[in-house]
Amino acid sequence: MREIVSCQAGQCGNQIGSKFWEVISDEHGVDPTGTYQGDSDLQLERINVYFDESTGGRYVPRAVLMDLEPGTMDSVRAGPYGQLFRPDNFIFGQSGAGNNWAKGHYTEGAELIDSVLDVCRKEAESCDCLQGFQLSHSLGGGTGSGMGTLLISKLREEYPDRIMMTFSVIPSPRVSDTVVEPYNTTLSVHQLVENSDESMCIDNEALYDICFRTLKLTTPTFGDLNHLVAAVMSGVTCCLRFPGQLNSDLRKLAVNLVPFPRLHFFMMGFAPLTSRGSQQYRGLSQMLNVQNKNSSYFIEWIPNNIKSSICDIPPKGLKMSVTFIGNNTCIQEMFRRVGEQFTGMFRRKAFLHWYTGEGMDEMEFTEAESNMNDLVSEYQQYQDAT
Repeated sequence: MREIVSCQAGQCGNQIGSKFWEVISDEHGVDPTGTYQGDSDLQLERINVYFDESTGGRYVPRAVLMDLEPGTMDSVRAGPYGQLFRPDNFIFGQSGAGNNWAKGHYTEGAELIDSVLDVCRKEAESCDCLQGFQLSHSLGGGTGSGMGTLLISKLREEYPDRIMMTFSVIPSPRVSDTVVEPYNTTLSVHQLVENSDESMCIDNEALYDICFRTLKLTTPTFGDLNHLVAAVMSGVTCCLRFPGQLNSDLRKLAVNLVPFPRLHFFMMGFAPLTSRGSQQYRGLSQMLNVQNKNSSYFIEWIPNNIKSSICDIPPKGLKMSVTFIGNNTCIQEMFRRVGEQFTGMFRRKAFLHWYTGEGMDEMEFTEAESNMNDLVSEYQQYQDAT
């Protein structure tokens, strides 16, 4: 079986991650104690991708949870599926990163990273054939961004031939927590460009719009946003977890979606599909229509733009659903937005002392900034290429 070890870093990563485990445990018929309560053999056929079967037939998630403060861990533990996880896999510090990337990457995080790597190693050793790692984190905070990228670079050294996939929540001005988000995000993107194989970018602003416009929620909470994200993560990974007519894995995803090594930041979309009786078989023709109707949006130097894989099992509560992962040049707008905020603050060296105090150098900021600007211009270059 092609197993995936799932890591979650920081508050955001752990909230999204635990929501994800709730969703997929539900889909596989695993109850909050880890006992299988399902009704179909299909649920068990590839359950090993994310779950490890332990003594007494309990299913334990292959999850590594890390944070620099105990708070989030306690709430995960107290949550509905808190008893599901292996207790040794909770790794947390006491001091917190205080939204400071340098603390997560160089000082506090660096002290904790070895014990995290030990747990990752243990999980990897219990796999028959490890496919790769997935990390859920946010780029705006201190732990998820600083320590998350530190973990990625360490895992990269140790498992160079395994796929590294991230679910990265990109901060947005409308849903802003901290003033130093542009710094943390830029420093993280600088790392992700080099060290991750595929990054699914989750934009808080877009999530708010969906909750607001489509789901008609007047005041969306983070719980609502996280549920949306978990639904998409479940959709992205459903081909890996269930038998289907066309199965894809992380590597196939990467091969089909990354035309140039640095441009591996994807956008995700998700829609529950409902068939109205007679219109059952419009799926494939719809995909073709997407291509024909929007042909101007596809670049002509890649002949086959769409790859679809079909999985026979719908997500809980829906008859059918579709998840879309696209590699789109318009993601440069997001990097551009962050870059402008970064430049505005960095020009006046605002808040820099928090980072230099942890031993960082201004040079590193300049490098990260130019790396992200290069990324934007690469996207632009391929967008204009005909």
